[in-house]
Amino acid sequence: MKKDIFIDNNIAKDFASPPDEEYKQLIRWLLEYDEEQEENNAYLVVSNGLIQEYMRSARAARSATSITAIVAKLTREGRLQKITNQQIKAFQQKHFTKKVQKKLICNCEDRNLMPVVFLSERKYVLTIDVKFANDLINFPKFGKLVVVADHPGKLDYTKDIITDENEEL
Repeated sequence: MKKDIFIDNNIAKDFASPPDEEYKQLIRWLLEYDEEQEENNAYLVVSNGLIQEYMRSARAARSATSITAIVAKLTREGRLQKITNQQIKAFQQKHFTKKVQKKLICNCEDRNLMPVVFLSERKYVLTIDVKFANDLINFPKFGKLVVVADHPGKLDYTKDIITDENEEL
C-alpha cells in the first residue's frame, strides 16, 4: 500500500515558510525519495482542481519547500496519485445522492475534493477546514475510513495502515 496523503491547500500554503517542526518533518517526508524502498516513499493525492488551488496560493513562492516545488518533484519521481476528473464525476454520480448532498456543509469546491480523498488508498487528510473535515468523516460508508487531522503533528502519516475496512465500496 502506498503511503499517500491528501493535503488541503489551507495546510500546503504554509510549506514555503513552515511554522513549526512538525510541518518541517512532513515536508522532509514528502521530499525524501528512496528508489530501492518504494514502499516507504510518500505519495501526494491530488486532482487537477487541487493542483490549481496550490498554484494560485503559491504563485509568488520561490522556496524549495513550496507546495508547487514539492508537486514538481513528486511528479518527476512518479509520486503523485492523481485522481482524474472522470473518476471524481463517477464517484459523485454513484455516492452523492440528494439525501447525502443535503447533509453536506462544505463549499462546492470541497465537494469536488471529497472523492479525491475517498479514492485514495489510505484516506489520510490534513486540513484546517472544519466543515470539509466534518463532511469527510460523516460521509456514508467512506467516513469511517478517513483519518483527518488539522496539524501534521496529529497524524501518523509515516505508518502503514492495515485494515479489512478498505475493501471495495
